[in-house]
Amino acid sequence: MKKLMFAAVLGLPLCAYAQLVSVGEVTKVNIPENLANKVAAISPDGSYLLITTDTNAGLSRYDLATGRVEKLTDAQGAGHDVKISADGQDVIYRENSYDKHHLKKVGVKNKNLATRKESVLVKPTRNLQAMDVQGTTATTVASGKMSMKALGKVQAQQAHAILSIDKLHLMKTENGVTTEFSPLGSDKRYIWPSVSPDGTKALFYVTGYGAYVCSIEGGNLIELGQVRAPRWLGNDIIVGMNDQDDGRVYTSSSIIAVDLNGTTQTLTSDDVIAMYPLPTAAGDKIAFSTPTGEAYIININK
Repeated sequence: MKKLMFAAVLGLPLCAYAQLVSVGEVTKVNIPENLANKVAAISPDGSYLLITTDTNAGLSRYDLATGRVEKLTDAQGAGHDVKISADGQDVIYRENSYDKHHLKKVGVKNKNLATRKESVLVKPTRNLQAMDVQGTTATTVASGKMSMKALGKVQAQQAHAILSIDKLHLMKTENGVTTEFSPLGSDKRYIWPSVSPDGTKALFYVTGYGAYVCSIEGGNLIELGQVRAPRWLGNDIIVGMNDQDDGRVYTSSSIIAVDLNGTTQTLTSDDVIAMYPLPTAAGDKIAFSTPTGEAYIININK
């Protein structure tokens, strides 16, 4: 029997203050039943999801049109901040390993979905800081040094700066040079950094403070508040989660959108604990997971 893609349609969400995006159906996806499952990425065109477990172990590709599941790798760490090339053909992922002294090392691999071939982009290292895909160029930063690899036939080129984390400091790599960025100071703990699609703005979260946006040069700092796991939806809207817990388990969480003026919109309803939003490059879909291993897609009316 042909597997159906969606199992249910949730009620439409309410806007917190104003409408930044027009939300269509919020649909549940029939990913394989496993309480540890979570969505690690959505392809740029929204045709497939990458599924991992809550330990970020391994990656599977879930085709949204057919429901077909394909195992890509069993690598430990593969689900952590995995990247997909602009044409959807290459998956860039981490692979954790341990040396004879039980010290963790991280390498970076690429898997081409058309040829099924794997290649090593970075050999296991103790100092992997970042990996990124811009178009069909994979860029990695390890020990402050940048390397690029063309995933297609076009020569590798870095379109804009890359943000990375080194010992919880925010770093910026531009024109092959890595320097400390840390717009709120070196004494803060930075996580979840990213650069806007047009390369002009930096987005990051400071532990104990919240999410911020600034220019890629470090000026024009904007405080967004408690928008956790933030991601760009275009160049002027950020999506993230507003999660609550009782010290043991999550009690609620919603996907929210906020613009650079501080206007906020809630995109999901209260009957699902929605976490870790992942927008498509086109901005027409946002995938998210729940703590119980479910996956959903928010359809955005363009």
